[in-house]
Amino acid sequence: MNPHLVCVGGEDHALRIPFLLALRDRGFRITAVSSSDGAAFARHELPHRQYAFDRFGSFGGAWAAIRQLRGLMKELRPDIVQSFDTKPNLLMPLAGRNAVPIVRTINGLGWVFSSEEPRALALRPVFCGLQRLVSRWTAVTVFQNREDQAFFERRRMLGPSQGRLIGSSGIDADAFAMAQQSGLPSDGLRNQLGLGVAEIVLFVGRLTRQKGIPTLLKAIPAVLAHRKHARFVLVGPRDSEGPFSVDQADIDRLAPHVIALGARSDVPALLGMADVFAFPTEYREGVPRVLLEAGLAGLPIVATRMPGCSDVVEDCRNGYLVAPRDADALAARIVDLLRDPIGARVMGARSVALVRERFGLTQVVEQYCDTYRQILNNRPIGDPVRPASSRTAEDGLARELRAGRQ
Repeated sequence: MNPHLVCVGGEDHALRIPFLLALRDRGFRITAVSSSDGAAFARHELPHRQYAFDRFGSFGGAWAAIRQLRGLMKELRPDIVQSFDTKPNLLMPLAGRNAVPIVRTINGLGWVFSSEEPRALALRPVFCGLQRLVSRWTAVTVFQNREDQAFFERRRMLGPSQGRLIGSSGIDADAFAMAQQSGLPSDGLRNQLGLGVAEIVLFVGRLTRQKGIPTLLKAIPAVLAHRKHARFVLVGPRDSEGPFSVDQADIDRLAPHVIALGARSDVPALLGMADVFAFPTEYREGVPRVLLEAGLAGLPIVATRMPGCSDVVEDCRNGYLVAPRDADALAARIVDLLRDPIGARVMGARSVALVRERFGLTQVVEQYCDTYRQILNNRPIGDPVRPASSRTAEDGLARELRAGRQ
């Protein structure tokens, strides 16, 4: 009988469809659970269930999501659960509580450990306390980069769960190449966007302050002072980003040197027309998928020296790493690459090789399959010595939340 794996995530969960399809090909029965409408999963005949989840909401309003997840687990009766993303990684163990083995993937520590805002600083001990609490009901915690794993170990946030390093959710290089070929050719896209023969610096991601967009915008005049024909193309959502989004006026102020395209479905083709990929994130990323895609596109990358980014970009080899929020350094490195297109192409070729070797979908999925098999062959798992009632768990979470408000 094929083990039933339920994979829980947030609104971007559809990005993991290749990962889920690869697991299905290896004999797992898959059900995806996310806050999206499920249309993307239906196109691949992947069963999907939706739950209500607001990534901007407070944990005080998370009880409804926990109850929904608890109900879904009773209905779906999985053999094992895999969760991704910060809040689902906290909600799912609280909903499961040793009823089913849970594997959580820490794909970055996000805003709380990246921002220096007072609210983020106040939430850090709350986050650590919550991680210690939910580790009681977690079989394995997967990390996408060594820095996050070391962070959890130093603060004893793994509890009785095991830790394992698996870089990224993997990327299918062949599927990426096919997507590039099926899109408009580079010249066609450039003409469509009015870019002609401009030098193109591309960013892909959410247009938020935490992704470093203000730093990139600040760097643009310094780049233009040396490369007057450079154009910056921003790809990704802004309107959906709530309090974190950058102001549209800040982007418009730099027109026509900056073009914001919004969310696009032809990112592989857009990467193919670019000369440099810029990723000035301030987040503690897991392993950013966009860096893997930029690498497969053969682009030299300028990224910040942040966890996750430094797993993909080797400074001065396939790109450059700069300090977060350092607009001058970001501009200088972009100019360096635009001035030396031959050297930039050499760096880009190294990116292709690095991504294929370290982050290929096949090897990543095999590591997850090995983890799942170990868990399923050694049940029971978790912390059977301390089975907590629903009330005990909720009281513990409530105490952590109250501590964060004080």
